[in-house]
Amino acid sequence: MKKKLLLLIPLAVFVVLAGFFIVGLDRNPREIPSPLIGKPAPAFALLDLNAPEKTVASQEFLGQVWLLNVWASWCVSCRAEHKLLVDFAKNNDVLIVGLNYKDKAADGKTWLRQYGNPYKVAVMDTDGRVGIDYGVYGVPETFLIDKQGVIRYKQIGPVTEEALNETIIPMIEELKKS
Repeated sequence: MKKKLLLLIPLAVFVVLAGFFIVGLDRNPREIPSPLIGKPAPAFALLDLNAPEKTVASQEFLGQVWLLNVWASWCVSCRAEHKLLVDFAKNNDVLIVGLNYKDKAADGKTWLRQYGNPYKVAVMDTDGRVGIDYGVYGVPETFLIDKQGVIRYKQIGPVTEEALNETIIPMIEELKKS
């Protein structure tokens, strides 16, 4: 009898692991919950990419809904979303702040001249410390921050037209009302 029970233990473990695997297959990998959602956005004071003698502080954006887009000139996926962000910036009055992540200033400036600049301001995070504070997994990532400086949404990976129209824009409109 004990031998039969000992044989059932590996089977039970297999069934449990298979259950976790099946549940995991149904999840969207872009929907990694961020522990920062609903919490104040980490403060930063960084050099302006286009005016390196000027420091830009995140507190300057309090009172308005804004997007923080983490990007880099070496990021291939950033190119996938960039035209969409440029078009969005032209047609909407939402402040978009670019966080140039672990990049050289000259490369970032060249990239924006070449592909367009959707950012009201772009700041340099050359050592990646601000990215770490925001829990950045990789670039691109985009954060929606409300008027009180609280993170309300995090887009992992490139912003898509679907994410913009179905999630980000409706959230921006709702946050502007409050």
